[in-house]
Amino acid sequence: MPVHMIDSKIYGNAWGTDEMRTMFDEIPRTQAWLEIISSLAEAQAEVGLIPSKAVPEIIRICDVKKLDMDSLRKEYDQSGHSMHGLIQELKKLCKGTAGEWIYYGATVQDITDTWMSMVLTKVWRIVFRDLRRIEHDLLVLAQKNRDTPMLGRTHGQPGLPITFGFKVSIWIREIRRHMERLKDLHKRMGEGQLAGGVGSLSAFGEKGLKLQSIFFEKVGLRPPDIAWISVRDNQAEFIQLLSMISSTLDKIGHEVYTLQRHEIGEVSESFVKGTVGSITMPHKRNPELSEHLGTLARLIRHNANCLNENLVHEHERDGRAWKSEWGLIGTICVMMGALLRFGCALCSTLQVNSEKMMANLEATRGHILSEGIMLALARKIGKQSAHDLVYQVTVPAFEENRSLKSCLVDNGKVMEHLSLDEIDFLLDYKHQLGLCPQFVDRTVELTHTSRESDQPYLERYFSE
Repeated sequence: MPVHMIDSKIYGNAWGTDEMRTMFDEIPRTQAWLEIISSLAEAQAEVGLIPSKAVPEIIRICDVKKLDMDSLRKEYDQSGHSMHGLIQELKKLCKGTAGEWIYYGATVQDITDTWMSMVLTKVWRIVFRDLRRIEHDLLVLAQKNRDTPMLGRTHGQPGLPITFGFKVSIWIREIRRHMERLKDLHKRMGEGQLAGGVGSLSAFGEKGLKLQSIFFEKVGLRPPDIAWISVRDNQAEFIQLLSMISSTLDKIGHEVYTLQRHEIGEVSESFVKGTVGSITMPHKRNPELSEHLGTLARLIRHNANCLNENLVHEHERDGRAWKSEWGLIGTICVMMGALLRFGCALCSTLQVNSEKMMANLEATRGHILSEGIMLALARKIGKQSAHDLVYQVTVPAFEENRSLKSCLVDNGKVMEHLSLDEIDFLLDYKHQLGLCPQFVDRTVELTHTSRESDQPYLERYFSE
């Protein structure tokens, strides 16, 4: 009975991906817990904490298909304990006395935190992979539009001319910084949890550290320096990074949303035949990808903030913290999967209308080029005086709907210092783009170098 949109049979694809959803789904999650339990039993037998003969039986029954999920639910409702029902169910399935050694000396968090570390490493791979795809598509877009002039806007108003490639290059560098953050974060991920009641490994005595080493090798994680039962900063850091990534993709989507408006019309989402924008206005072509990027990002940011609350942790264990992770992390990651998918789709198919970009530039009647005029005058009469003079020219020009050139030519003080040829040169857009094309080139070069540094991660996780 799906309640959340991410589990909806109808709308689920808009809120998550099967790739992410499968990792947090109850059946795969429970199976992962069972595999952790069986690995723990193997490790405990190797160090002599439980009888070796119990291990094959524990491994045999650690199969989610053997469990009665309704029974587990009833047991949880009765006991209120997250794992008691599972332990009892496994014990019932065991032959002989093997069931007595299930979960020996371990706590709920030893299993669930270990699983969370395993699954977040998988989420990391997906995020890293998809961001590289987005980065690649943006690199292609930036290079293609290296010299495509458009309005640069500040405070929502025309500022100076830029190139579209320059705008995209700024997005690229932000995406790359997130990827470098992911790589930096990676070394703090992948720590398992096996700590016992208060983190001291008291149940395992002198064999505790050796048990940790063997157990974590079996599940593919690193032993922690010290228990992190009451420390949730790694989870919070990862989720906050996802929140930041979602905000960047939201920003890109919002830019497309705005520039796709009819009165601007400079970029647009690619139209797919069969897409319906409105059931009452058949002509509508809505920025669906951009809109949904914003929807998902808002939810991710909001939920991510709650993870910061978990850093305030009472004593050696506080169920309020790690239990809230159960409710939030899976939801955030599943929605992140959809957000990345939409981001990939948007960046790989974005349509650029260079003619409309030029038309919008020309609609400013040259006023967007006033900086160049001012600086040319500044070299002759001083910067402040030049600013005042050009300001005096532009104010009536706006009010009278006249071009900047006509007002400049009509102003005697301007013409004392600038020739008509100089004015024409300064009012040519290609001469007022600053270093936009060069910044595109720099971005491409730097990003390709950074992408080469990704190689160890690609070889480790994506060699197939």
